[in-house]
Amino acid sequence: MNRIFGRGKPKGPPPNLTDCIGNVDSRTESIDKKIARLDVELVKYKDQMKKMRDGPSKDVVFFFQNMVKQKAMRVLKQKRMYESQRDNLMQQSFNMEQANYTIQSLKDTKTTVDAMKIGAKEMKKAYKQVKIDQIEDLQDQLEDMMEDANEVQEALSRSYGTPEIDEDDLEAELNALGDELLLDDDSSYLDEAASVPSVPEGVPSDIKTNKVTFPSCGITIQI
Repeated sequence: MNRIFGRGKPKGPPPNLTDCIGNVDSRTESIDKKIARLDVELVKYKDQMKKMRDGPSKDVVFFFQNMVKQKAMRVLKQKRMYESQRDNLMQQSFNMEQANYTIQSLKDTKTTVDAMKIGAKEMKKAYKQVKIDQIEDLQDQLEDMMEDANEVQEALSRSYGTPEIDEDDLEAELNALGDELLLDDDSSYLDEAASVPSVPEGVPSDIKTNKVTFPSCGITIQI
């Protein structure tokens, strides 16, 4: 049958939006180059028309100006046509880019959803391997071990041979100690010692009895 009807041509890959966008953009660039060439021609014709204004004969100037003007008009029409084609191609490229962006976003969303489904299955599988009762038992064991460790520390820090002392007695002793410190801080006795009158010079004294007599007040002091 293949010899009679021949074999069909192998089918090529389906059209791709990215390739289509590339083709349209290349066509747009080609049209832009044509528009640029037409702009150069328009500038040239415009300069020629300016130079013809100072010609010797008005009829000749008008004839050549009209001829140049017709050429410029024809070039301008081509430019407008190319600009219209370029705008259409740019709009097509934009529309295809929007469609391509939407398609890619949907593909990314589908990939994300698939990954989330796989993650949910893995979480369920892992959760089945975790036993809540075992975790609670482990926590209870750790708590009991911490209590045992505290009891061991208390037993090791126990003191031996220390007499029992009443806290009330300690507080009373502390208060008394504070009163003694206050009494020691009192320096008034120094003021009294400083106020004792000194022994005046030339005052008669009894060397044998070690006494000093103050005639003015009639007081005798044993020294």
